[in-house]
Amino acid sequence: MSLQETHASQSMFLLDTHCQRKEGILDEEALQVTQQLLSSNPDFATLWNYRREILMHLETVKEKDEVQKIYEAELAFLESCLKLNPKSYGSWHHRCWVSARLPRPDWSRELSLCDRCLSLDDRNFHCWDYRRMVVKVSGVPVAQELGFTDRLIGSNFSNYSSWHYRSTLLPLLHPESPESPSPSHEPPQPSPSHSPQTQSHRVCEEQLLKEYELVQNAFFTDPNDQSAWFYYRWLLGRAEREEMISCVYVSRDEERVAVAFSRPVNAQSVSLLLVLDGQPQKVEWKSVHPRFKHSPVCICDLPPGTISDITNEHNLTVHWTEKYTHRDCALYTGRTESWCRDSATDQELFRSELSVEKTSVLQSELQSCNQLLELEPLNKWCLLTIVLLMRALDPLGYEKETLAHFQTLKEVDPMRSAYYSDLCSKFIIENTVLKMEYAEVRVFSITDKNLTTLCHLDQLLLVTHINLSSNQLQQLPPQFAMLQCLEVLEVDNNRIENLEGVYHLPKLEEVLLKNNKISALADLQPLASCPKLRRLDLRGNPVTQAANIESELTALLPSVTDLLL
Repeated sequence: MSLQETHASQSMFLLDTHCQRKEGILDEEALQVTQQLLSSNPDFATLWNYRREILMHLETVKEKDEVQKIYEAELAFLESCLKLNPKSYGSWHHRCWVSARLPRPDWSRELSLCDRCLSLDDRNFHCWDYRRMVVKVSGVPVAQELGFTDRLIGSNFSNYSSWHYRSTLLPLLHPESPESPSPSHEPPQPSPSHSPQTQSHRVCEEQLLKEYELVQNAFFTDPNDQSAWFYYRWLLGRAEREEMISCVYVSRDEERVAVAFSRPVNAQSVSLLLVLDGQPQKVEWKSVHPRFKHSPVCICDLPPGTISDITNEHNLTVHWTEKYTHRDCALYTGRTESWCRDSATDQELFRSELSVEKTSVLQSELQSCNQLLELEPLNKWCLLTIVLLMRALDPLGYEKETLAHFQTLKEVDPMRSAYYSDLCSKFIIENTVLKMEYAEVRVFSITDKNLTTLCHLDQLLLVTHINLSSNQLQQLPPQFAMLQCLEVLEVDNNRIENLEGVYHLPKLEEVLLKNNKISALADLQPLASCPKLRRLDLRGNPVTQAANIESELTALLPSVTDLLL
């Protein structure tokens, strides 16, 4: 039969099947007709749906033992479909449905099927999904599944799926011991028990050290394979920070309270209670910029006259009732502002705390990677891993070497140059935050470092003066609005095209924007929301060549008394 005749025959069968379904025919003959069609092409979703309708009907008219035989035959039929197309969406989905309805399922048989399929193609994600369902329903021990990944990785290091599956199993089998609660926070209240999937993603140190050895064998065997390097990056990562209030800031002049969190929250729904001098306050919490629904910094304005009298002392407490945590802050007599916060020098902010043993192992890992780099000087995975190891061990101590490695990465992998530039910018900002903390100042300065992006801006809530001149920045993003204490902004000699993030900064007085790419008056519109702005330097921007620009700026920014064009 020719291909054209085959297609014509299938079309006729499909038409007949459609008519049968429309007429409500749900017998075994209809089951045979759909089987004939699906045997040649198992990717007809409509036919699988019709088949399920038939099977559900047969459940109501057959005895339990007969239903068992029907579903067992269905599983056998599905195996033949999978031989035809091992990655058939419809076949795997239908098998999952059948297994869930089988009166007496044989889960060991299903696991064996998964083993066979994955031995043929260890990246068949349909089979991986099905296996996870079988494991969950049948209660296969986590240790047994971890052993399964051992076998697959042992036979083929280049196995993304096995490495990923391993990363989900290790925290369940070898979880890190829970830390004792911090004395500065309320103890957690009793809560419903969590399933393993919701537990911490940290792995105990003893097992981590074994994993380092395993993955090192993998990338020394094939330095150019990506899968082991990705897994290694996961090992070097850290779990999410504890959900907490990291900073509370109060300003007497603006009568405003700003709260920083360890992760972004929804300002409209976050359960915050502000208590002032023992009295709960009815305030409206909002994000610092209308572009965000979620933000790590939320603000609220107090009623006029609440804390404006400088001769009065006030005590504030912000309760995050949902997380059973709080933060206190005292505004003393004669002070116009006050804050209470965690120091960013805490290792948990940018990297995991290291024990002596783990530090020793990571130093050994760094030495091994450096040896591999001597053999493979242009291996981008090795270079990037060295950078990450240096970050984990001593980000400030290895700063010079890290920057040099980033330059090499851009040369050996030019297609991802922008990614390396952004990652390098992130690390430079982290180091500068740490240096600022150690110096105990509120000035943040990164000049002439080729910054391409801004991050961790929630850590700059208290900064009063920021200098980002002579970099490669193209914008001040909406997150910039988290700098609620900012008074002076220097961003000369960049490539900035808009000021979207300079939004409602209540203390901002000076903006120095010389030699950027501001081209239209509308790009300066956000500055109109800054009530204390007095000085603006726009020299070297295309907008200065527009007709009547000075008069238009005067109308847009009436508070500016020192305008440089």
